[in-house]
Amino acid sequence: MDLRPGRRAAAASLSLLTGLGALGLAPAADARDHGHGSSGGLEVVATGLDNPRHLDISGGALYVAEAGVGGAGPCFAGAEGDTCYGATGAITRVRHGRQTRVVTGLPSAADPGTGGGAVGPSDLVVRGHRYTVALGLGADPGERAGQPRGIRLLGTVATGRLGSAGLRVVADVGGYEARVNPDGTDLDTNPVALLPRGGRTYVVDAGGNALLRLGRHGGIRTTAVFPSVVTPVPGGVVDMDAVPTAVAQGPDGALYVSQLTGFPFPVGAASIWRVVPGQAPTRYATGLTNVTDLAFDRDGSLYVVQVTDQGLAAEAPPLGSVVRVPRGGGAAHTTVRGGLLLPYGIALHHGSAYVTTGSALADAGQVVRIPLR
Repeated sequence: MDLRPGRRAAAASLSLLTGLGALGLAPAADARDHGHGSSGGLEVVATGLDNPRHLDISGGALYVAEAGVGGAGPCFAGAEGDTCYGATGAITRVRHGRQTRVVTGLPSAADPGTGGGAVGPSDLVVRGHRYTVALGLGADPGERAGQPRGIRLLGTVATGRLGSAGLRVVADVGGYEARVNPDGTDLDTNPVALLPRGGRTYVVDAGGNALLRLGRHGGIRTTAVFPSVVTPVPGGVVDMDAVPTAVAQGPDGALYVSQLTGFPFPVGAASIWRVVPGQAPTRYATGLTNVTDLAFDRDGSLYVVQVTDQGLAAEAPPLGSVVRVPRGGGAAHTTVRGGLLLPYGIALHHGSAYVTTGSALADAGQVVRIPLR
C-alpha cells in the first residue's frame, strides 16, 4: 500500500503551525521576555519578528528575512487552504545592538486568522546597499495568474535597495517550475534559500524538490533534483517529498543541501545531501529531523537546525535544536542547544551561532545568539 499525500510539504510544514498562536505558546525558556537580554547561555538579539526565516551577515550587521503576516487579500489556494496577501514582509537589521526594519512592504501571504505560517521573504543576500531576496509561494505557480503584482512576485528571486520596497525580478522560479517541472510531479514552487557562488546564485526550491542555478541574465538551470523518501506507516508506506530547505558550500567546494522531508515528518528521516554539479546527489549526514538550515564552521563541522525534534506532526510542543555534525558526516551528531521554539535559520560569526526562532509565528519571532566555544 503506497499512501501519497498528493501535495508538497514545503509550505504545509509551516502552515501546519499557523494555529500555534491560538495555543498561547510563549517563546521557549531562552527568550521569555519581549526585550533583549540573555538566559541560559543565550543572548536574545532581536524580538517581535514576523515569521523570521534565514539570515545573512554583511558589513558587520545581521540581516533577517521576515516572511510577514499576509493581509486582507486577495486570497489564493495555499498548501493548507486559503492564504491571504498583504505587503507585510520585511528585512530587519541588527547592528551595534540596535534592531531596525530597513525594508518593509515586501510581498507576504499567510493564514488570514493568525498571520502565522507565512510565505514571502525567506532568504536574503545583502551586498552594500542592495539586497537579493527569495520570495516563497508554497503553491502551484498558476495561482498567481491574474493576481496583483505583489502576488505575482511570490515564487521569484528579486533584488532591491535597502530602505525601499521596490523590487526587480531576477528570476521567476515559479515560471520555471511551470515550464520545466524538474522533479516531474505536481506543480509546486517555493524558493526558500539562496547561495551566491562564483558569479552565479543557487536557489533552493522546496516546493519543486530541486536545487537551481541562476544565470547572470535571469536564466535558470536545474543543478539537482532530490528523491522522495519512503517511510513506513501503519498499514503501508508513505512516499514523502524530499523538501530541500537550504544550501551551503562545504570546505571541499561541494554544495550541501538540508532536507525537511514531507508528511508525516518522521523523526530521523531527514538527511544532508552533498551535491557536485553534474553528478547525482549523495547523502552526507543522516538521522536528522525536519532540517531547515545548515552552516559550516572553519574546521569543517556542520551546524544544523532542526525546526522540531519530535517531527512536525507530533502533538508535543514544537521545540527544535541546533546540532553539530562532525567533519565527514554520517549518522553521528551532537546537540548544541535544544528547547528552541520553532528555530529555522542559522548564521555563524565569531564563534557564535545566530538562530531565528518562532519562525511560524506573527510578532513572536526572535534571533538568539548561541555561543559555540
